[in-house]
Amino acid sequence: MSKAQLNPIIIVILIGVILGGLILGWDKDISPVIDSDTIETVIPNGISEERILSAPSKGPKGGSLFTTKDLSVEVTIFEEGISPYFRLYLYENSKQIMPAKVNVEITLTRLGAPAKIFRFVPEKDYLVGNQVVKEPHSFEMAITAKRNGEIFYWNHDQIEGRIEMPDTAAQRHGIKIMTAGPEVIKPTIKLPGEIIFNHHTIVQVVPRMPGVVTSVARHVGQQVKKSEVLAVIESPMLAELRSQYLIAQKRFHLAQKTFKREKQLWEEKITAKQDFLTAQEMLGEADTIFNLAAVKLRALGVNPKSNHSGKDLARFEILAPISGLIISKEIAQGKTLKQDQEIFTIADVSTVWTALTAYPKDLNVIKIGQKVLVNATAFNVEGEGEITYISTLIGERTRTATVRVELDNKDEKWRPGMFVNAELATEETQVPVSVSMDSIQTIRNLSVVFGRYGEYFEMRPLELGRDDGKTVEVLKGISAGEKYAAGNSFILKAELGKDGTSHDH
Repeated sequence: MSKAQLNPIIIVILIGVILGGLILGWDKDISPVIDSDTIETVIPNGISEERILSAPSKGPKGGSLFTTKDLSVEVTIFEEGISPYFRLYLYENSKQIMPAKVNVEITLTRLGAPAKIFRFVPEKDYLVGNQVVKEPHSFEMAITAKRNGEIFYWNHDQIEGRIEMPDTAAQRHGIKIMTAGPEVIKPTIKLPGEIIFNHHTIVQVVPRMPGVVTSVARHVGQQVKKSEVLAVIESPMLAELRSQYLIAQKRFHLAQKTFKREKQLWEEKITAKQDFLTAQEMLGEADTIFNLAAVKLRALGVNPKSNHSGKDLARFEILAPISGLIISKEIAQGKTLKQDQEIFTIADVSTVWTALTAYPKDLNVIKIGQKVLVNATAFNVEGEGEITYISTLIGERTRTATVRVELDNKDEKWRPGMFVNAELATEETQVPVSVSMDSIQTIRNLSVVFGRYGEYFEMRPLELGRDDGKTVEVLKGISAGEKYAAGNSFILKAELGKDGTSHDH
């Protein structure tokens, strides 16, 4: 190689040596230092600023551990038996230090909400936050730590209960986007119950006289009309009363004839007045005895004027006192009955009762005369009635009260023993924030909706108030004007389960 060819190479090598010397001699205090985890910049006043670019590691307390040089901050969310709060544990060179040595603030930014600053005070061997960390624990977290004049920053995104889904995909799944806002709610109370007989229309049938049953005409489950024959008995007591009535009747007729004859003879001056007065007195006595015999028969339900031969004086027909359904029978042919023995029970089922079970918390809005919509649970039967009775006592075992609703049953669609559900509407109420009932999902025993924020859905736990079956009042969890998923929101819950989003803090 010639000298002319070597000169450029030698010049390049010399320049490289000079530049290398300059770089090695450069002041390291003002040059950037780069490693795989952090970027550190030292500004002229000596305060360092750091930002964690990689995910935090797992800390000794099970939280997220953020480390820079010799300082570590472990962030945990404590929620055992209390509302969730931040607890921070501090370490220096991997050894826990007292919390008072470091001043920490955390700024949380959530989807659809302004940033919140959490400040901390020492408690035992950790720092505790000054406010609740509400669900879901999904946010951007900026941590600022001050120690010995140095300020350290860490940024971390914690995602929970969030699903990315563009509008086209949401429409394809039939997810409707609605806006939370004010609404007029007419709350309803739903109460379980059972159809029972109207106790005011149940009649116990007794023979009212002793006797022997000769025939039974009607049986349990049959409908009967008023005055229809239920059974026939033979009663010696009835035979005697009828005999007394017939004798009293004959004496009365004879006394009438005697009185008329004596009156005529007295008026014609043929007989003395004393004979007329005697005949008048005998007529009065006969009339009294005759009427008494008739009253005794009527009291037993027997028509005194009915014609009976000497053979059937003891025959007594037991008649239905009302039209209705025979629900019990205690009579058989040949059986000897006592006068007060209950032989039939008849219920008029043209009206029935619904016995509803009400809890004490609902009793303050349940009133006599209130309209109630009743639905059978087994098949499609519906009717409206009104409350006629509310028990004043709470059951000792059930801790519930009974609410009675009377229903019209002329078409006999309601059958005693049927289980029903009843809805009672209360007064209309204007609420400031509400969502649709079909948007509510249950996750970890929390009632949630999925708020819509750009391309994301994120669950929002709610504290709910009154509802009318279609719309529910929101007390906490979402604000008026926020958009949320309504209709087919269960798809989002299913997607959330597929993602396996944890609740591990």
